[in-house]
Amino acid sequence: MITFFNDSHQAHAPEFEFFRGERVACFETPERAEYVKARLTERGHHLQSAQVDSRAVLGTVHAPRYLDFLEHAWRDWLALAPGNDRCQPFPSIWPVRSLRSDIEPLNFIARLGLYSMDNGSPLSAGTWQAAKAGADAAASAAALVAAGHGGIRAAFCCSRPPGHHAGADFMGGYCFLNNAAAAAQSMRDAGAGRVAILDVDYHHGNGTQSIFYGRPDVLCISVHGDPLTEYPFFLGHADETGQGEGEGFNLNLPLPAGCAASRWFEALEQACQRICRYRADALVVALGLDTFAEDPISKFALRSGDFSRLGRRLGALGLPTVFVLEGGYAAAALGVNAVNVIEGFEEA
Repeated sequence: MITFFNDSHQAHAPEFEFFRGERVACFETPERAEYVKARLTERGHHLQSAQVDSRAVLGTVHAPRYLDFLEHAWRDWLALAPGNDRCQPFPSIWPVRSLRSDIEPLNFIARLGLYSMDNGSPLSAGTWQAAKAGADAAASAAALVAAGHGGIRAAFCCSRPPGHHAGADFMGGYCFLNNAAAAAQSMRDAGAGRVAILDVDYHHGNGTQSIFYGRPDVLCISVHGDPLTEYPFFLGHADETGQGEGEGFNLNLPLPAGCAASRWFEALEQACQRICRYRADALVVALGLDTFAEDPISKFALRSGDFSRLGRRLGALGLPTVFVLEGGYAAAALGVNAVNVIEGFEEA
């Protein structure tokens, strides 16, 4: 399997976030990707850099005004007041329900609220650089797998920040650009008639669902914690099946917090059977590893060996596959769990 590593990921390094009302050190840190890189290198995997500029494909899965805001957000923040380089901006108002979102305010904090689904995605000086490089890696992986030269059927993107909570015009849940969406759209553009996205993160991939919700050419499936109790709360229910031409092409498999690994794998099998019935030409896996039993902010029970089983099941689908790293906050175990998926896939 070819592995892409986003060397620019360390540029996104906010100092703190808010968790249950408290200011805490960020859970989503540069160390996450470095642990995965170290394990990949130890196991003999060669890491390469992105070769594709994702700007064109990002313009098809994200709104232009959102991309413009995100690219220039740190510059605009610094222009507000002296000393802002020592502060992290957070939104304080959101355009919910009866408020308008079609007009972009001039006020920076108001625009930050317009383009945020929560206050859990702190910006830093290098956020755009890191997120854009991650999208470049996803697009590069998709291009390589779609071409199929040399018998390459899979690629893994070791990148951060993650992306699956980012919608067409908003950030959230540590996510800024939707790497899984960029990979799926890149594979469609390369000629894949039907692409399946399988999200196995503990948290529902609300951004990915919303981007493709009206489309039949991208099947979105997510196995995740029940949004009645788990983030992102307001999307991810089983009755969300798509709309318009996309009706029937979205499958959510919410599971109760604390459920056993055996039940999780039953849901995974249901997802795999749906991918087979869809007759997908290619697969994108939003590889969240926060289903690990020791994850500090999630509540599933998978152990490290279970990730090998996950990889083998996905490999058995026999599809050209792109993996993009999503969540997983037991950082020291992240490398082992990621490589177990990759090597399990290769064994299939």
